[in-house]
Amino acid sequence: MDKFHAMQIFARVAELESFSRAAISLGLAKGNVSRQIQLLEKHIGTRLLLRTTRRVQLTHDGRLYYERCRNLLATVDEMDELFKHDPATLSGQLRVDIPAELACAFVIPALPAFLQHYPGISLELSSNEHRSDVIGEGFDCVLRIGDAEESGLMTRRLGHFRMINLASPGYLARFGTPLSPDDLSQHAMVHYQPVPTSAHQGFEFFDGRQCHYIQTGGVITVNNRLTYHNACLAGLGIIQAPAASFHPALQAKQVVEVMPRFSAQPVPLSLRYPQRRNLSRRTHVFMEWLSQTLKPHLAS
Repeated sequence: MDKFHAMQIFARVAELESFSRAAISLGLAKGNVSRQIQLLEKHIGTRLLLRTTRRVQLTHDGRLYYERCRNLLATVDEMDELFKHDPATLSGQLRVDIPAELACAFVIPALPAFLQHYPGISLELSSNEHRSDVIGEGFDCVLRIGDAEESGLMTRRLGHFRMINLASPGYLARFGTPLSPDDLSQHAMVHYQPVPTSAHQGFEFFDGRQCHYIQTGGVITVNNRLTYHNACLAGLGIIQAPAASFHPALQAKQVVEVMPRFSAQPVPLSLRYPQRRNLSRRTHVFMEWLSQTLKPHLAS
């Protein structure tokens, strides 16, 4: 058994929670993946994975072993890349999670140039609506909107998104244009509620010192940012969103900014990544590129 190779296979199975998907990802036969895991478990003397009909899960020992594997594999990657200064020599896979609205508006349009400059890098791009488990799901880095702390992760602050209030021209033609929060009793909002058990706070505005919330009406509640945006475009109500995300729609007059003096508090944007001694150079390169790509759209 090639122990290092077996560790690479184990880490991939743990990240993807599937022998089949890991085999496809690594270009190996499923039987070979399963056999390598069995040999590794026999070698270290403990069960690493629980296999069910639906998914593969880490045992307690498996999670501890996975963390050490990830650190070791990252260190080896860093050593391999230490003296590679030519972009063509930088290689490997990156697993990243970026909110769909940011991925579609800013990241994907710029990706062809990045991947052309670094042809050896392959990218697995996830856009989870829920807050992904960075370490458990094996992400190299994630882009976060908001400032909630996450244990075990390093944070790189990128800046803030200016928030604006938006409505479609069709909605305003039917219900009129609100001029202040006092007018909202005659208007509807699209409510964004990503977690079913959470309560939407209503309309938010920031007076420079503190946030105020006003309960408003509305006939639709959504749990997805893309749906939230499209509900506004369809004239279902007012929304509050980052100005940068709606720049093309504002330019095309698909939406209109309303109550500009009563906007929500700016939202922080940050990169989060595992708290390891060494990150692969390709992760450093990607995070720097992502920071520069988003910089024109952010306030400090």
